[in-house]
Order: sequence, then C-alpha cells, then structure tokens
Amino acid sequence: MRNPHAGEPFDTSDEEIAEALLDVSVPTLLLSLVHMSGDPSIIRGRLRPAGLFLNEVQGYMTEEDKEEARALALEVIRDYRDRGCPEPEPISPELLHEMMTWLVCEDVPEEYVPLLLEEMELDGRDARRVEPVGDAADRAAFPVVVIGCGQSGLLAGIRLQEAGIPFTIVEKNAGVGGTWWENSYPGARVDVGNHFYCYSFEPSDHWTEYFARQPELQRYFQSVMDKHGIGPHVRWETEVLGTTWDEDSATWSVRTRAVDGTEEVLTARAVISAVGQLNRPNVPEIEGADTFAGPAFHSARWDHGVDLVGKRVAMIGAGASGFQIAPTIAPDVAQLTVFQRTAQWMFPNPNYHATVGPGVRWALRHLPFYGRWYRFLILWPGCDKGLEAARVDPDYPDQQTAVSEMNELTRQMFTDWIVGQVGDDPELIAKVVPDYPATGKRTLQDNGAWLGALTRDNVELVRTGIDHIEPDAVVTVDGERYPADVLVYATGFQATKVLAPMAIIGRDGVDLRELWGERPAAYLGIIVPGFPNFFCMYGPGTNLAHGGSLIFHSECQMRYITQCIEAIIAGGHRTMEPLVERYEDWHERSQRELRGLVWAQPSIRHSFFKNSAGEIHVLSPWRLVDYWTWTRSPDLDDFVLG
Repeated sequence: MRNPHAGEPFDTSDEEIAEALLDVSVPTLLLSLVHMSGDPSIIRGRLRPAGLFLNEVQGYMTEEDKEEARALALEVIRDYRDRGCPEPEPISPELLHEMMTWLVCEDVPEEYVPLLLEEMELDGRDARRVEPVGDAADRAAFPVVVIGCGQSGLLAGIRLQEAGIPFTIVEKNAGVGGTWWENSYPGARVDVGNHFYCYSFEPSDHWTEYFARQPELQRYFQSVMDKHGIGPHVRWETEVLGTTWDEDSATWSVRTRAVDGTEEVLTARAVISAVGQLNRPNVPEIEGADTFAGPAFHSARWDHGVDLVGKRVAMIGAGASGFQIAPTIAPDVAQLTVFQRTAQWMFPNPNYHATVGPGVRWALRHLPFYGRWYRFLILWPGCDKGLEAARVDPDYPDQQTAVSEMNELTRQMFTDWIVGQVGDDPELIAKVVPDYPATGKRTLQDNGAWLGALTRDNVELVRTGIDHIEPDAVVTVDGERYPADVLVYATGFQATKVLAPMAIIGRDGVDLRELWGERPAAYLGIIVPGFPNFFCMYGPGTNLAHGGSLIFHSECQMRYITQCIEAIIAGGHRTMEPLVERYEDWHERSQRELRGLVWAQPSIRHSFFKNSAGEIHVLSPWRLVDYWTWTRSPDLDDFVLG
C-alpha cells in the first residue's frame, strides 16, 4: 500500500505545475524534491532558507533565489511525473535530521528527532495508535464512558474503537467539535496554523485559510467523525451530571440528563473526561445587568438571530474572543464600545486572515511529503522556544514590565508593532500598550485588524471600570454613560474550575471538586489517586501557553490512557490509580516550575490562568518533548493496580 503521505499521482501539465509553485513554501518544496529525486545535493548547495520566525514559511529567501528554486523544482517534478509518480524510497534517519536542521536554519537537538519523526509520520505509520493486547472478550467486557465530543473526546473514541474497547461518548451539544461547535461568534478562528492544528493521522489538504474560521474547523471534526464511524457511539444533547465510583463492582455510575430532561445512569469500567477547560462561560456579576432591555449574550452563546447592522453594541471584555469579534462587526454597527480591563500583548502574523491558494492545496495533495514538512515548519518555531522565553531571570531588575533581557526585547518588538499601527494618537497608545511583561497572559496574533478597528470613527475603547448597567447603557465608575442596543459579554471562561459543574465522587465518597478546590492537580494532568480508572484529557496543568497545540497534547494523553486501560485488562486487574507520592511530586514540581515563569508574575493581576489566590494550576510548565516522553507509555511502578 502506498504511503499516504507520498502524494497522489498526477498528470498535471508543466504550465499548471509552474503556476502552482508560485503559491508554495519554497523551502518546504525543496525538501519534497529530495524525496522525489533521492538527491540530497539539492539542499547542500547555495539555495537555502535564511532564517526562521513563527508563521513565516518562505525562510526569508530572496525573490531571485525563490525563482531559481522554482525552476529547479519544475524540472524535478516533471521528471517525477513522467516516471509515473513512484513512491519515493525511504530516507535515512541521518539525512532526515539534516533536512530538519536545514529547513529551520538551526540545530535540531537529537532528543527532539524521535518526537518529530513520530509527529510527521514520514513512514506512513500512525505510531500513536495502540495495538490491542490480550483477549478480545476481556476488552469487550470493559465499557468506557467518554465525557465530551470535542477534539479530545472524538480522538478518544477513535483510539478506543481501534483498540476494540466498547465506549459511549456523552456530549451536551448537538454536534461534534466542542469549542468549535459552541464558539460561532463573528470572526471566530484558530490561532495555531491549521496544517498543524489537525490530527497527525488525519491531516487536511483542503483548508481554505491558514488559520481557519469556526465553520471550517467544525466541518473538519465532523468529517473525521464520519470517516471513523464514531457518530453512532455518541449521545448528543446529553449532559453528564456526575459520576460515582462503586468499590464492590469496580465501576463508575455515570448520571446523564438528556435535553428532554430524561435522566439515565450508564455503567462504565473506566471514564475519560474530555470536557476541556474553556467550555463554561464566565459572565461577570455587574449591578443592573438583568435590567438591560436589549439582547445580551456571551460570545460562546452568540445569538445569530440578532441583527447588529446599525445597532449600538457594547462589548464587555477584549481578550481572545473580543479581539476577533470587534474587527468583524465594526464595519456593520452604528457604534461599538469596547470595555477592556487590561490591554493585550499581540505579535505580528500577516497570514492570520490569509487564504490558502490553489497551488498550496495542489502541493499538499500531490508532492511527496510536502504536507509533512510543512507541518514540521509550523510546529518547530513554537516547539518549546516560547517556554525558554517565558523563564524569569531572578536577577533581572524591575520585573513589573519584563522578567528577563529576552523578555524585554520581546516587549520592545511587540510595542513597536502596536505603536506603529496606531499612529499619532497618544491617548489610544496609552490604552493599548500593556503595562505587564510580554507573553504574561495569552498572547494574541495580529495582522492589523484589531488596532485597525479601534481607529475607526465608530469604535471607542474604554479602559475605565464598569459601575453598573442600565436598560439602555453601560455606566463606568466615573459616571460616563455609554448607550447600547446590544450587550456582548466577551469575558472568557471559568478555566480554573476544572471539570465543573460535574460531581465526581471517588473512593470513600470523596468529591473531586472539594478535594481540589481552586488547586486542581492530576498526575501528568491525567489521573488522580482515589479515583480509580478515571482519566482526564486536557486536565489540570496541561493547558499550553508557550506553543504546540492542544491536539498534540491530546494525542499524547490518549495514547497513555489507552495503554493504561490495556494494562488493566491484559493484567486481569480491576483498578488503576497513581501512587499518592507520584501525584504529589508531580504537582509540587509543576508548581515550582510555574513560579519561575512569566505567567506567575505578581504584576499580572487579571489572568484566566490564575485562581483567586493568584496561583496557576491549569498551565503546563513543561517542554513538549518532555511531556511527549513521559506519556509515551505508562510506568506501572507509578501506579497501584487492584
């Protein structure tokens, strides 16, 4: 069987190929030529990328060099086509490592190579799929309930099905996608490049934008669900109220409630929580909010029946969602008033709204391993580099605005980008340049749309605190009154209330919410002592603020979880839970690491990363390569098997 990443054979004409090559990433193209020709001298000559930056895919090559590279590519591709597009011969690990280093213009450490080769699947093998072990009848007698059918819950279903383990997914929404089902507000789009923000085993060559909008993302997850036949296993519009452990039968009783109010109890040998951390809207309590006479809704519950054209809109909050909403609706509304508590750092990404041209889609579909190298090119600049940049230098002075020399340089670069867009408007500059260290909160990607919206005549940014809401206005603490016909809460989610509002009752009647309080923790972010056979995806301490993608993390977690379940079944065990000392050590080390990173800086007062005590328990402080290594397979010495 042909390697699925070797490209579909083609008979495209020379003229059409030449046209397509005007669209593509030239450094990525040159690596594909090595596969087609078997000639490594292509990357050992003068033609090479000159540098690397996140979302810059041409390697800063000159136009002359790109033109020369395309001419070479046309010759190689023509020969490959005329030979019938044979499947390329495998390339040695040494040459693959050389190709990695060449593409990103820096040494790729040896410890990363196994991770990258697994992620790229150049051998066509899905190494994160867990092959079944033991008796099929034993697996069939081990039903699993998965809570949630977003990207991680769908992944859980796919992996359980591959392992021959029966499962039911319970999803509160009417369709697949999780956050990409719920967040349909105007302008909603992903902020990780789409050719990396997709399952490693289900890459997509049909994205129409480099950072796809919500409808296309939701369609992707729908297509993956349909392809793998997961839909019949899902109970839609059904919410999990809670789950209780029964020691005698070694089962979980999962209480559910359907949209019609019908309640049911499902029995499971294991439960996988795939509910995420950003799924319960946070609506602030503001005096008089219930008196507002017009439509009022949270961004994650957008009311598409409300026509904003010609309306006065007050938007409370301007984080990641508000950042996308404002530029999208500003041209249509009569007045947009944005109430922002703190300014947001942003970095330049000219491709943020860019469309994927037909040449790129052709290359992804036909050129051997082009899509795999393009995935690597997007992954690498955000693979752990952001973590080192987030590290606090304890000897650096005045850490209110920067935590290290590197952080200060980042601050200057981001400030120049922001100020350069605003022009001669000192009042607006004072409002939009943050006063805390760069990257200390979720950093947003910008192509000029946000600040372009703020400089419109019908848009006003208000940084004064809100005192109360009246039937037709928002009133700030200085007594200023801002009339409004529609009220939008772009105020984020209850990220620190992990697994809320479900009641998870473990051994001896312990309620997980009470055990955690505002300090949730799980070994590897996955499993908790006293809660046997209960596994978390996107659990505490696994949110990413320094790069990578949550899909990558989910794939690591689900491989680990599947292996845990296989260990229970194949070993004839009833239960599995981590040793208390492993759990406590993991949390203590994670907290120690977090305290040395910019997100924990005390000058950052308002952050959804922090609990009410200013502590962070939701973020991962670990390198992707370390988390990947730790979750490749469970060490059974870390567990109590009953």
